[in-house]
Amino acid sequence: MKKYDLVAIGRAALDLNAVEYNRPMEETMTFKKYVGGSPANIAIGSAKLGEKVAFIGKIADEPHGRYIRNYMKEQGVDTSYMTVDTEGHPTGLTFTEIKSPDESNIYMYRTDVADLHLKPSEVNEDLIINSKTLLVSGTALSQSPSREAVFKAISIAKKNNTRIVFEIDYRPYNWKSDDETATYYSLAAEQSDVVIGTRDEFDKLENTEEGNNEETVKNLFQYRPELIVIKHGVQGSYAYTKSGEVYEGRIYETQVLKSFGAGDSYGSAFIYALNNGKDVPTALKYGAASASTVISQHSSSEAMPTVGQIERVIRENE
Repeated sequence: MKKYDLVAIGRAALDLNAVEYNRPMEETMTFKKYVGGSPANIAIGSAKLGEKVAFIGKIADEPHGRYIRNYMKEQGVDTSYMTVDTEGHPTGLTFTEIKSPDESNIYMYRTDVADLHLKPSEVNEDLIINSKTLLVSGTALSQSPSREAVFKAISIAKKNNTRIVFEIDYRPYNWKSDDETATYYSLAAEQSDVVIGTRDEFDKLENTEEGNNEETVKNLFQYRPELIVIKHGVQGSYAYTKSGEVYEGRIYETQVLKSFGAGDSYGSAFIYALNNGKDVPTALKYGAASASTVISQHSSSEAMPTVGQIERVIRENE
């Protein structure tokens, strides 16, 4: 018996989403503030699904950092394992541009941000030991000391029967080269139980331009992973098990407002399903239904659905 269903580690930042739709960033004048960052979003989404969730990360010692911690706590995330930066590093910011339902862009400002200064000594071993699942996000691997903190968390989880989920979450910011990205992504993926990403993100992991699913899973199944999920956008997703099963997941049509946020909502619902003993095909449905909910709304973190909302989407589309 473990106290927590999920502990997430890594980036907690601010999203400033354009309030004015269908116009480029240079003509956008107003934005709305939300908590952002893939692992923070997944933690919030998991808490809204009723999971017992904790977060390991570093926040800036300023109003934005306090807003992030307060909001996550209000949503049911245990923030007592988050540390406060004392060296003046700022909160990471992301501005989003909503030109159309098919064209949304994100602009990240992540120079020397607080979350990348999480130290290995600030990773709580007992927390990971007492969690069913550890969520690792790829952005935290882009720079030291955050990189070493994540690998410490992975090492603890491997020794204590804590499932490791690696959500690739590729963002070009902070990475110095494709070789560096592929090196650390591969190290994390090879030590994880579940690896989730888009086809483009797996190409970054493999440092190739046009990889294919069969080669990807063949290579990774030589290591620890037991389940690999590769997402193909509107074409759906594919889940591969080490024992040889292949499952195809569909998407659920919705009134799309924006194209970002889908991956984080997919991840929280997919992990929820696995944590609660559901099979892989059902987990794919949960992920797709959750993603369709979030891309129809303005925010990512605030739009995370409940279990009831997810199951209603599945029922209405079956």
